[in-house]
Amino acid sequence: MDLDPDSCYRALRARDARFDGRFFTAVRTTGVYCRPVCPARTPRRENCLFLPCAAAAQEAGFRPCLRCRPEASPGTPAWLGSSTTVSRALRLIGEGALDEAGVDHLAARLGMGERQLRRLFLQHLGAAPVTVAQTRRVLFAKRLIDETALPMAQVAFGSGFASVRRFNAAIRDTYGRPPRELRRVRTRRDRKPGHGPADATLRLPFRPPFAWNPLRDFLALRATPGVEIVGRNFYRRTVRLDGVVGIVEVRPVPGENHLQARIRLENPAGLIQVVERLRGLFDLTADPVEIASSLRRDPRLRRALRTRPGLRVPGAWDGFELAVRAVLGQQVTVKGATTLAGRLVEAYGEPLPGMGEDGSDRLFPSAEALAGTDLAHIGLPGARAAAIRGLAEAVASDSLRLDGSTGPDETLEKLRSLPGLGEWTAQYIAMRALREPDAFPASDLGLRRALAGRSGPPTASRVAAIAEAWRPWRAYAAMHLWMGGVTHG
Repeated sequence: MDLDPDSCYRALRARDARFDGRFFTAVRTTGVYCRPVCPARTPRRENCLFLPCAAAAQEAGFRPCLRCRPEASPGTPAWLGSSTTVSRALRLIGEGALDEAGVDHLAARLGMGERQLRRLFLQHLGAAPVTVAQTRRVLFAKRLIDETALPMAQVAFGSGFASVRRFNAAIRDTYGRPPRELRRVRTRRDRKPGHGPADATLRLPFRPPFAWNPLRDFLALRATPGVEIVGRNFYRRTVRLDGVVGIVEVRPVPGENHLQARIRLENPAGLIQVVERLRGLFDLTADPVEIASSLRRDPRLRRALRTRPGLRVPGAWDGFELAVRAVLGQQVTVKGATTLAGRLVEAYGEPLPGMGEDGSDRLFPSAEALAGTDLAHIGLPGARAAAIRGLAEAVASDSLRLDGSTGPDETLEKLRSLPGLGEWTAQYIAMRALREPDAFPASDLGLRRALAGRSGPPTASRVAAIAEAWRPWRAYAAMHLWMGGVTHG
């Protein structure tokens, strides 16, 4: 990724928060790399090297600044959209693909050779896949050291390290001091101890603005009884990840550019993957200013953009869960689909003994649990029951992956090939489960009604034609249309 050094230096001198996470400044005289908002004295221009991501800075031999804490930046746009393959690889790395396997395994999942993947990473990020994964683990460990009271062994495993020894070595190599010394010298004093051995309360940074209320309302209407519960200022749900179960709760923090996540797991080993999934669920990697500047060109969307600045596209905790919910929503109201989802969970969801809270006490059924199951008894029409059964069998057999490891076109084609899953369902799954920013269910009745003129709702083909002007952010345009506030014309 090419960065203009003069523009970067002007942003650095101004400590412009709009550029936070867009680049990092490595200072040759100190060997430290910083965020653009670092409060330290601005280094001389000739001593600065501007890099697209923290991994590139660490690959170049620089260490993170202890004052501005690069691990607390709101994400790196350089990682988004520069290459479809790199974006998919980064998502898999974020979910732990390199924690227990090598780059060759990751490349195979992406359908390419190891050498080709390394070349793409160096071209787009300036860092090798292994460096990206190591930087991710180290910076997340630093967050756990700063923001939680977890014992160091739990910090090590919670941040994806295979052993405490490797964790200690990586922290010492990166920061020049052991983990316990980092915890002693931190400046934050408001840390509270966790409620149990695997409790953690962490910040989830985002780029402002962030439209909490519309996102909350969207999720509340679709909250699965027994699994999710949404209140005025919180979202809570049960989770399962690689056999580890728990409860997560996310809240907005008034006046701050982060959400607060409380995570309770029976085992802290999955903590880093849980945070990554929560970031996807709340679309925290989005750049709302860039998205709005693109969509604002269409007069139809200007009022909506003013009414709901920072509107996100809600993701999904689990791709299979979201896909089942999409099938349940075919040809019924949102309320009706929620009722069916509750029946499904009651019949096939596993209880979460000792960890459930206020109505969220069951796990959503796995693909294996629903494969080969007749769901007609919960009130589903035969065709829709068969569609969910076929979907579950495809996911359980690994012939369909909803984790982003396959390209969007390939995944959409496989979804369309399943009985009972049409274009609308496939595009909706792509929007939320695959987090494709340009996915767009043009045949959706709500979208057609939102764009209705004097002659009534336009056809699906006409909606698709109108939406061409919204690329590559059609999913965000769809959210604005669904949430209302559209000027027709």
